Amino acid sequence: MWSSDELLFRNFTDLKNLKFDDEKLSTTTSREQQKTEDSVEKCYDRFQQMQFLNPRVAQLNRIQHQQYLDQMLLNLPNNYQCLDSSRPWCIYWTLQSAQLLNFSFPQETLDNVVQFLSKCRAATGGFGGGPGQYAHLAPTYAAVNSLCIIGTKNAYRAIDRDSLIKFLFSVREADGSFRLHVDGETDVRGAYCAISCAKLLNVPAPVANELFAGTADWIARCQTYEGGFGGAPDLEAHGGYTFCGIAGLALLNQADKCNQKALLQWTLRRQMSYEGGFQGRTNKLVDGCYSFWVGATIPITQATLVGADKAMEQTFFDIGALQEYILLCCQKANGGLIDKPGKPQDLYHTCYTLSGVSVAQHSQSAFYPQVLGDLTNELSPTHPLFNVPPKSVAAALKYFSNNSKNDTDGNHS
Repeated sequence: MWSSDELLFRNFTDLKNLKFDDEKLSTTTSREQQKTEDSVEKCYDRFQQMQFLNPRVAQLNRIQHQQYLDQMLLNLPNNYQCLDSSRPWCIYWTLQSAQLLNFSFPQETLDNVVQFLSKCRAATGGFGGGPGQYAHLAPTYAAVNSLCIIGTKNAYRAIDRDSLIKFLFSVREADGSFRLHVDGETDVRGAYCAISCAKLLNVPAPVANELFAGTADWIARCQTYEGGFGGAPDLEAHGGYTFCGIAGLALLNQADKCNQKALLQWTLRRQMSYEGGFQGRTNKLVDGCYSFWVGATIPITQATLVGADKAMEQTFFDIGALQEYILLCCQKANGGLIDKPGKPQDLYHTCYTLSGVSVAQHSQSAFYPQVLGDLTNELSPTHPLFNVPPKSVAAALKYFSNNSKNDTDGNHS
């Protein structure tokens, strides 16, 4: 357990003793680990040398990140062509990052986003990765989150809950698992995306009970001997899939279907002793995106074990070290955040590094965030189960409760 009234930077001189020891047996894996630690060490050494001369060295580059997001929402660079089937994701990563940084886009821009996402809605229900593309659970999740973040009536209306429900039934398997698209692959991401969308859109209980019959049991089968979750039963535990597993179970109020204590132990072991950030799998390198995938899994799991109120009384991972890694190692001077030193910035890592910092800052107290460094480093809170602002969750639940139709009789298959 780690707890502190005031977060302080670690002693980087003593920290060097925690660097990886290959015990004189060099392997490809050990060399990559040492190379990564060396790049992190340069960031930490720079901080030690500059902290008294330039206090901004430990500040969040808020303005630069805002400028980066503003530019990316209006005009994606050519190297994003490979993400043509993930355009709702690019929108979601941008909008969520902006919310965390507490800045808004002009309403005209957001209206244009709503119009574009409406074009991504498939005739079969759900959303595709772009206009005219087949419906797929992953961009459906991203589109629903984006539209709920925008939160206008036009944004909510762009979702068309009834046709989305029909799409969810079309990719549901008899055992409660979900294919990512019709005739597509089955993994725990599909289950989580389906559950998250249904819960956020306040799908009526009778329909949800039918839709997710057996789903919790299937997700529980994805838990491995290590304690984390794989993408499907009998696959290796992975940070992203683990988040999808426990978040899905928690949203279904069936977290007791899995071994929560083993899960908590596995996630806590993913925090790197020297770097401070999280790795996504056993014996892998640190990666900024797992600040959320693993960082959010820990308080979710704590809450399912002891209840949300008691979970906030203590924090089991080093929230200061995680913020330290992101602030000192994962920011680009010209905006955007990264996986690890030496990598280029991108929207995905910008969203999930910031989301992870937000979870770390707000996991111990809803009213007194634990912020490392300058108080301007504080980010807005995010809902750990959906990864959108808590106010967006509340507004969406209210809207879809008030606008619930009585034409959902469960006959959607």
